[in-house]
Amino acid sequence: SEARDCAFLPNHALDSVFGAVVQATDEAIIDSLVANQTMVGRDGLTVMALPHDRLREILKDHNRLSKSE
Repeated sequence: SEARDCAFLPNHALDSVFGAVVQATDEAIIDSLVANQTMVGRDGLTVMALPHDRLREILKDHNRLSKSE
């Protein structure tokens, strides 16, 4: 077995990376909600799309939309 050197970053050096991950995840979830469509699946099971106007209201109520949207 051979010894290897390891370098570690302090937590504060990763803050911007963690912030970017949170923003990307948030954006991906919102995008998936907005891009949905009513679908009919196996055995005729129908799944309704989310109503975009109601979704916008909820996102706005929770400060998840910019003021221009």
